[in-house]
Amino acid sequence: MNKIGVHRRATVHDVARAAGVSLATVDRVLNNRPGVRSATAEKVEAAIAEIGFQRDLSASLLARARNLALTFVIPDGTNEFMASLAGAVERRASQALNDRMQIQTLRVQPLDAAALARSLDGLHPRNCDCAVIVASEEASVLAAVDSATRRGVMVMTLVSDLPGSLRRQFIGIDNVAAGRTAASLLGRFMPQGGKLAVIAGSLHLRDHADRLNGFRQALEAEFPQLELIGPIEGHDERPQTEAIVADLLRMHPDLGGLYNLGAGNAGLVAALEKSGRARRIRVIAHELTEPTRQGLESGAIDVVLDQNPDGEIREAIAAARGLALGANGALVSNPIEIGIFLRDNLR
Repeated sequence: MNKIGVHRRATVHDVARAAGVSLATVDRVLNNRPGVRSATAEKVEAAIAEIGFQRDLSASLLARARNLALTFVIPDGTNEFMASLAGAVERRASQALNDRMQIQTLRVQPLDAAALARSLDGLHPRNCDCAVIVASEEASVLAAVDSATRRGVMVMTLVSDLPGSLRRQFIGIDNVAAGRTAASLLGRFMPQGGKLAVIAGSLHLRDHADRLNGFRQALEAEFPQLELIGPIEGHDERPQTEAIVADLLRMHPDLGGLYNLGAGNAGLVAALEKSGRARRIRVIAHELTEPTRQGLESGAIDVVLDQNPDGEIREAIAAARGLALGANGALVSNPIEIGIFLRDNLR
């Protein structure tokens, strides 16, 4: 432990003395403001590490002239998981006011890159410190993320990442691992092999593409006896997903398994029940919503992989708070664990 830490918490005055710079320079470095030479910034960062300075984010909030402003941009529509994310934001918004944070939610047309880009383009650092978005990986969205970042609005991705952009942080599960988990389970459910169909929402979504990649990797490595059909895109909508599943069941009377790596699960369950083949086909879906819960209870769905929307929003708010206030050091977010639910352990 450094000597200062033995007796008291290090302050910005200690950082300035250790680095041999003014308090104003330390403030610029901590808040990522221009006007500091790179060599000087490195001296300040070295002093921070040496004396163990930890910024008091609560005090920083009190010192601001206004509340910290966060904007969540979440798809609208019939996707129950997106509705649960928006609900989690709403539940935390009133508590956030007590912590000097103001949170708003914008709902945009699902899988509409232009609408999301327009929402980001409308944000300005005067009224938004950080935007937290659920985004598809398209050129217009990437450009809007980079433009917002350059204007001074920090952008974080939620659920689905944009690693090719200037986004500052990603909050979500390891989607490759989720896909591998689904393959591992279905491979054990179908030891004799057979046909296995995959439905995606949109492969323009990084989380869906990553789940598919992980799924394929695990199948090829461990379960070559399974014949993969698809992926077929249902755009996370109930009617389209129901029609896709109905077509698959009609075209493949020997279909043994289904993996829906997106949403639209109410349609999946409806098609299975109407066909009379529910509980005879092994099914894995994502997110513990009302349709997947009912599917588990009826036996139409065998396993649901869940990413805990409340925990995800909590981590997103904490990460946005740290980023917007210039917390020193690398930002570390707690991982979002993949929940595995069967009928037997429903919460």
